[in-house]
Amino acid sequence: MSASRAPSDRLRVGIVGGGAITQVAHLPVLKKLKSIEVLAICDTDLPKARALADRFDVKDAVDDIEDLLRTDGLDAAVICSPNHLHESHILAALSANLHVLVEKPLTMSAASTQRILRAAEKRHRIVLVGMNHRYRSDVQIVRSFVQSGELGRIESVRGSWHVFRPSRNQLGWRQRRDQAGGGAMLDLGLSILDLGLWLGGMPAPARVSACLDGLGRERGVEQSGSAFVVCENGMSLFVDVTWHHLGEGERFGVGLRGSKGTAAINPLTVWKDLNGVPVDVSPTSSGSRENAFTASYRAEWAHFEAAIAGEAKVASLQEHLVLHRIMDAVYKSAEDGRDVTL
Repeated sequence: MSASRAPSDRLRVGIVGGGAITQVAHLPVLKKLKSIEVLAICDTDLPKARALADRFDVKDAVDDIEDLLRTDGLDAAVICSPNHLHESHILAALSANLHVLVEKPLTMSAASTQRILRAAEKRHRIVLVGMNHRYRSDVQIVRSFVQSGELGRIESVRGSWHVFRPSRNQLGWRQRRDQAGGGAMLDLGLSILDLGLWLGGMPAPARVSACLDGLGRERGVEQSGSAFVVCENGMSLFVDVTWHHLGEGERFGVGLRGSKGTAAINPLTVWKDLNGVPVDVSPTSSGSRENAFTASYRAEWAHFEAAIAGEAKVASLQEHLVLHRIMDAVYKSAEDGRDVTL
């Protein structure tokens, strides 16, 4: 099997896992991308895999990842399986000489991340972690303000993600610690932590303090939690997440405070200090009819394609190593009831 292809060829991918993110994000986006062809879908529930293949005009459906990896002409694998399978599935795809796009989280621990990092370096393959929020247009705009220095030194980042998931939707692997690795903090908080570090210029974390509910339940995961990270350069990062939000709709937002201004997403706002006066310099809406969720996945796939073609670089897996070291510290802090130094 070869992962090389002519520039004019379509990128040929196989999808591992037929769950919600595959159904609502990847397959709808990929169906509209003329430059990418999905050759096969793999899920342990073969009838579900076949139904998805029929619905999205995918040639083949299998229930074993080894069968998918033997698909002739495959260039890349998309890993959308439960968290505890990510490491083995990524390593299998890399061993088959494939590029990999994996849904967040990359793995369930820093040690696992280190093993994947070594394998990717050995195989010289692209491994892109699907941190789709980095690709939101409002996030990209805020990042441009930060990188241009217009907001000054970033001093703090705060973010929250509150969703309501009825108990009937909470059954399954996401509620089992051995399969999920964590609850609301890993599911929602990881994205906020990533955005905060990325927008803040990837400062090195120094210490972590966290409070998570429900950690005492045997084999269970937290439904809500908060974490506070202080970085070596003085920047602080606060995250608050829950699966049991009681209010009007889902709430997601991130705000930055800099020495010369502030910025926030959802809604997008930017304020700057101009001659001692706070001025709203928020860009006006582009008027795009595509929602931020769909647009972020479309941009993520465009980046993955460009990286494989050698036209762009993906984030270093070292960034995810740092991210998972922070997440490990979050859980240790919550369990021990004290700050954890990194």
